[in-house]
Amino acid sequence: MRLSPLLARGLLLAASLLPAGAQAQWATLDWTIAETLLAIDAPIEGVAQIPAYHDWVGEPRLPDSVVDLGLRQQPNFELMAQDPPEGFLISPMFEGLTPNLSRLAPVSSFALYTPGEETWPEMLSFTRQLGEKTHREAQAEALIDETDALMERLSEQTRATPPLLTIQFMDARHVRVFGDNSLYNAVLTRLGIDNAWQQATNAWGFALTGVETLAHYPDATLVIVDPVPTGVEDELARSGLWQRLPAIEENRVIRLAPVWSFGALPSAQRFARELTTALKDASKPSDS
Repeated sequence: MRLSPLLARGLLLAASLLPAGAQAQWATLDWTIAETLLAIDAPIEGVAQIPAYHDWVGEPRLPDSVVDLGLRQQPNFELMAQDPPEGFLISPMFEGLTPNLSRLAPVSSFALYTPGEETWPEMLSFTRQLGEKTHREAQAEALIDETDALMERLSEQTRATPPLLTIQFMDARHVRVFGDNSLYNAVLTRLGIDNAWQQATNAWGFALTGVETLAHYPDATLVIVDPVPTGVEDELARSGLWQRLPAIEENRVIRLAPVWSFGALPSAQRFARELTTALKDASKPSDS
């Protein structure tokens, strides 16, 4: 249908009155993309599973204006169709949803933790790609420079740290232990800290193993990253196996607030800060 000159002028006027950047609101089902968009000040319209994002990622917090798109693997298409974003930014994990998402807005995919790729350089490339896509190239470079400077500064405080074993609980008997190709390992390397776990890991940089395996690393300090599933702490308190681990008996355990283990530079910064602070607190003499 051809628009009348009056209606065409009206639409142009309405578009000109929209806030700057209103045509470039982005949506994502991927929390790693979400945290990076926030860090480079790219406008976000929607993110999937916002409460869970805050439980697992922690920071940066999502503004109240961001719409919850539903489950990451089963987003609310009816809701998204009411006000489609400029585009959907996803990771390969969600590419099965591309046909349905693309009916609402263009879809772009950004990979991270690719098998065979070095984690840190890939995180830098990931950041630059998102900066280019969202026209935040300068902010992306600033985030990279800020992260490099933080790692350099904190490494001066951590060089004498003994080997660490970084874990997340799946239940009271099983943990993820993070090693090669993980965000945590990449940060440890930047901080000059040895990772006690030198065994094989999956594409995401962790191995799923029983708690009993931790006994094979008697000299390592345990780093437990939250969240811990409900009920696990009570079970561990009753577990003779857990209580007899050398790290537990000798109180060589550090617990950290949630840091997204599959994150990018914002999570790398958060892990480095949280870990350095915890190590510093652990080195202080007790008041007893």
